[in-house]
Amino acid sequence: MFKTLAFAAATLSLAVSAPLAAQDDAPVTKGEAKLAEMLEGRVAGEPSNCIRTFGSRNLQQIDDTALVYRDGDTVWVNYTKSPSSIDDDDYLVIRKFTNSQLCRTDQVTTRDRFGNFFSGVIILDDFIPYRMPEHGTTNAG
Repeated sequence: MFKTLAFAAATLSLAVSAPLAAQDDAPVTKGEAKLAEMLEGRVAGEPSNCIRTFGSRNLQQIDDTALVYRDGDTVWVNYTKSPSSIDDDDYLVIRKFTNSQLCRTDQVTTRDRFGNFFSGVIILDDFIPYRMPEHGTTNAG
């Protein structure tokens, strides 16, 4: 759990450019490495309670790490309150309270892809946007 929290804190920094191994002594999981690759060179923005969605085909699960939604050049990451519940062998069942948005208050459960049985609950957190920095801007640190 500490490793996941440390990873989330590290990726909330303004630039996602330093190798993860240098930020944390614990070994990086496959999911964390995949997310870091997706976010490479991107800058974290202000977290949001909701994001606009049109269908969920852009929603990607990264094992034991996060849910990711791509919208144009923006990659929205929800680290969730229970990242260990995210498994590629499951599919998501989302009960949205609005048609055009996915919000942290929406209900997300998982079902086993092979047996179709209930396998867990995912509690969403804020969605963090990651975008490529605009040309001519620098990150003060």
